[in-house]
Amino acid sequence: MLFERALRPALFRWEAEAAHDRTLRWLAAAARRPGLLATLAGRYATAAPVRVFGVDFPNPVGLAAGMDKDGLALAAWPALGFGFVEVGTVTWHPQPGNERPRLHRLVQDHAIVNRMGFNNRGARDLAARLTRVGAPLGISIGKSKITPLDRAVDDYLASYRALEHHGDYFAVNVSSPNTPDLRRLQDRGYLDELLGALCTGTKPILVKIAPELAEPAITELIEVCLARGAAGIIATNTIATPGGGLSGRPLTDRAREVVGLVRKLCDLPIIGVGGIMGVDDATRMFDAGADLVQLYTGFVYHGPALVRAIARSRRC
Repeated sequence: MLFERALRPALFRWEAEAAHDRTLRWLAAAARRPGLLATLAGRYATAAPVRVFGVDFPNPVGLAAGMDKDGLALAAWPALGFGFVEVGTVTWHPQPGNERPRLHRLVQDHAIVNRMGFNNRGARDLAARLTRVGAPLGISIGKSKITPLDRAVDDYLASYRALEHHGDYFAVNVSSPNTPDLRRLQDRGYLDELLGALCTGTKPILVKIAPELAEPAITELIEVCLARGAAGIIATNTIATPGGGLSGRPLTDRAREVVGLVRKLCDLPIIGVGGIMGVDDATRMFDAGADLVQLYTGFVYHGPALVRAIARSRRC
């Protein structure tokens, strides 16, 4: 209630990306104060352990990629109740992303539109900064904007090799709507080559898919994932709109539908993400077949109390 009554109104007075940046700075400062982290963890951390694709998670509620792309506030996220943290999406080449403004709230719709464009400091910079955070760490990797599609495998592989020993799992982002032609990498030929290179490494590889994919395309994608030894599916990314990727409440039903479809088609582990704005949404996502869930927009609107509530709902 403190977040929704006081902190959120204060944050929402700022432009969306400015509020995001300030929040990261605050959390990065908090991450350097062990006493404060212990206090936060005492309030929010919840044990609901689960083992998925060979990784032990303190609870099944994770921070989605995009919130802390460069890993600036790593120690703070577990203290706010998250059972795992996914940094990125990171690219091999540092890049500024798209021009501002590029992040917008749709408050009445409980939604966010972003066209960030993988703004990040690059894989080498992230590798130099990463430390263990007290919870499993996922790393989302994507294609650099300057890299042509026919060199995409080399680009992803360079990021993976630089970060391989830091991540507990890797998310292959081939579904963001904000990098030109990126979603073509979901096609069989491109994806087969990409996973053929990445799945020879030592860490679990998950593929993050778009919500717009129809059943035949999802079926084909899963066939490639199974053939190449991918460890799981992340469903889903944001909805493509003329203004950028749409997340939050408008994505709730479709993300859950895609999770259910993936579960019908295979037994691969699934991370369900998209439109989880309350405990009931998370419960339905788990019921549809998700093994883990992630929050982004739900956290922006409801804060760490939502993380805690979902995690507590999963206690045995």
